Amino acid sequence: MASNGDTVKRRTLSVESTKELNGSECQHEIEDLKQKLKRERERLVVWRRPFTTLNYFIKELIIVANTFLHGLLAYRRLVFVAVLVIIFVLISTKITGPHQLIFSKLYKEGWWCLRWLGLGVLSSVGLGTGLHTFLLYLGPHIAKVTLSAYECGTLNFPEPPYPDEIICPKIAQIGWTPTLWSIMQKVKLEAVMWGAGTAFGELPPYFMAKAARLSGYDSDDEEDLKEFEELQKKSEQNPDSMTFIEKTKLFMERIVKRIGFLGILACASIPNPLFDLAGITCGHFLIPFWTFFGATLLGKAVIKMMIQVLFVIIAFNEVLIEAALDYMSVIPFIGVRLQEPLIQFLRNEKKRLHPEEADAVQNNPSTLSTLFNYLVFFMVGYFLLSIINSMAQSYHKRLNKEKVKAKKKRNTSK
Repeated sequence: MASNGDTVKRRTLSVESTKELNGSECQHEIEDLKQKLKRERERLVVWRRPFTTLNYFIKELIIVANTFLHGLLAYRRLVFVAVLVIIFVLISTKITGPHQLIFSKLYKEGWWCLRWLGLGVLSSVGLGTGLHTFLLYLGPHIAKVTLSAYECGTLNFPEPPYPDEIICPKIAQIGWTPTLWSIMQKVKLEAVMWGAGTAFGELPPYFMAKAARLSGYDSDDEEDLKEFEELQKKSEQNPDSMTFIEKTKLFMERIVKRIGFLGILACASIPNPLFDLAGITCGHFLIPFWTFFGATLLGKAVIKMMIQVLFVIIAFNEVLIEAALDYMSVIPFIGVRLQEPLIQFLRNEKKRLHPEEADAVQNNPSTLSTLFNYLVFFMVGYFLLSIINSMAQSYHKRLNKEKVKAKKKRNTSK
């Protein structure tokens, strides 16, 4: 009897070990398939597979547009009211009367605010690589206002929205000297709206992580969440092997989780390329929306924005600019070569501020100005390409998700 019992136990153990072995092999097959699909997805970019990438991009765009329209249908009343308001405003703009002055002002300032808000969203929304709109638009704008204040001897050129070119008024304020505070007051609207846009751009990672936590998810569908979980596991199992960037991410995650509002505020108030992790952390741990968004908005639109604006204004102080150009000749090899184009660029920018000289400068742009325009064109183009690549890869992931599910189902049936 004992021998029969031992035989049954051995058979049971053998069956269990076989199941474990088969399960392990199946898991390896699934992981291999996932890695294969991931490598294939990473190669799906415009410069490698242009036709397939564009095809997938268009299909994903149709799916996103369809999802958006279905989302609008869920709020029919709100959409109906919004359409009525738009129609009323459009009709009102066609009717002559004293209200046209108010509408004209609201229209100009509204578009001015929306422009900077949109540029802020583009800077941090995370589509592809993001567009560095502070370096391309807001920073140069603040620098131009700063240089104009010193050159014109006044800040009485038009309030936002500015015309295409800032023009010095004919009458300057005698004895007036620009201050940090006065220039900050001049650019506060643009700066705050841009900062608010960057705060809105941080919402997608928060909502993604929160929805995943509430409804359950496949970690392979959300790569950011998968990276977040792997980082937590690595910190528990093998903390010594973590890189500096990983330790920084983990440190930020702990600050946000333990301190809450003040932790989010601290992370949002400094230039922080890893802030996406704060949004994922807040969503994952179900931190209330207004706690996350309130701290992010205050940090990015007020504190961080004030630091960045101060830096640009100080850096483009006329005295500092001239001193920097003088010392540039000391730099070996390239100093003298860079000095002359920069001096010419600065002279041209000052001439643009005076109506009698603006046309001549417009017809003879400096080399540096032309290079900057090419840089802006290149970066905007690369950003658009990154969106196409990102959406094409998203469709590829959507397309092959069924392959992984079918593989899992076959392995389970075995």
